[in-house]
Amino acid sequence: MMLGIVSLMLFNLADLYFVSRLGTDALAALGFTFPVCFTVISLAIGLGIGTSATLARLLGEGDSEGASSLASDNLLIVAGMIVAISILFQTLIGPVFNAMGAPERLMPLIYSYMEVWLIGSVFLVINMVCNACMRATGDTKTPALIMAGSSLLNFILDPILIFGIGPFEGMGIQGAAIASIIAWSVTTVVAVNILFFRKHLLVIQPVDIQRMKRHFNGVMKIGLPAALSNMMTPVAQAILTYLVARHGPEAVAAFGVGNRIESLSLLVCLALSMTLPPFISQNFGAGQIERVKRAYRLVTGFSLVWQSAVFLVLLLVADGVASIFSDKSEVQTLIILWIFIVPIGFAFQAVTFLTASSFNALHQPIRAMKLSIARLFLFALPLAWVSSQLFGLKGMFISLVVSNLCVSLLAWWSMTRYLKKL
Repeated sequence: MMLGIVSLMLFNLADLYFVSRLGTDALAALGFTFPVCFTVISLAIGLGIGTSATLARLLGEGDSEGASSLASDNLLIVAGMIVAISILFQTLIGPVFNAMGAPERLMPLIYSYMEVWLIGSVFLVINMVCNACMRATGDTKTPALIMAGSSLLNFILDPILIFGIGPFEGMGIQGAAIASIIAWSVTTVVAVNILFFRKHLLVIQPVDIQRMKRHFNGVMKIGLPAALSNMMTPVAQAILTYLVARHGPEAVAAFGVGNRIESLSLLVCLALSMTLPPFISQNFGAGQIERVKRAYRLVTGFSLVWQSAVFLVLLLVADGVASIFSDKSEVQTLIILWIFIVPIGFAFQAVTFLTASSFNALHQPIRAMKLSIARLFLFALPLAWVSSQLFGLKGMFISLVVSNLCVSLLAWWSMTRYLKKL
């Protein structure tokens, strides 16, 4: 899964790098789109969690026919849901980004990117749910290769469609969105074919509303709290972007770069958060509670050590990273400031989302959602607002570290207390 996630992060960094060549306004516009795009991605992650957990249980029980029926129904319902959400978002682009504090001069760039990106989001979500279905069978190699293939295709298409090469006319920031759509659609076709012909998890069956409703309710029992938990992150990110926007477009551009660096810095622990749940679920179902406890202690201990090492590496390469993503000294200075402060909290952040993944695996999605609520709305946002008012951008960055520390302690205490009851 590390291979797949590395390629996915490089996908985002490629977009960021090529768009940054268009100037600060284009980079800032892309920074504003991140929370909205991540809202859709978060929904897809939640749906994937619910699908994977439900399918894994059916496959573990030996009910392969029921698993195939559920996967087929769920994929159709998810596709219809995302089309409806995409249409809704199309009508809300202006109000949403105005509320986030986007300057009027950036709105044409934001519109040109989001109108195209939303059209292709259905392929992104179906792709992610297909990959979750494969992981439920124990196959992590195939979805990783699909993710890598998508990233490679996007990397090839980005410079062609953004700047124009040969007969292709450059389309600017809109070209980045089109490149993403092409990459997602191609890999979605591949994923659906693998599920149908190789995994036999997709079948042609008569439409039965009651059956589809039953299947979707089973998935959403876990998937809805997980999706809501994930969707809280971009909502909070939008509010943070609003707070950052008060310090100018250079700050938004630097914050957007920081968001991408954060994803890349956490990739090892993100891979663990995708492979830990099936391990915990299987051992929990088998009554091997001690293995569950040891696994949780192992991954949280590892995450603290690993993310501390990542922070030290970021300190060493801060100047080089800043110069890669911007040639303006103001933006570079703010990127370096972000690197010297915010990644300190990544170790604590990893403990929190690994704990949330473990709660989902133990069929306790409400506990996981409570952690997300506490992290974002009890600690991160209030502390960020107060710190931004009193101490400026630097104080806001420090507050993000403090909030991650507080919530990680709460998460560890909640999980150890729950495991003692089992």
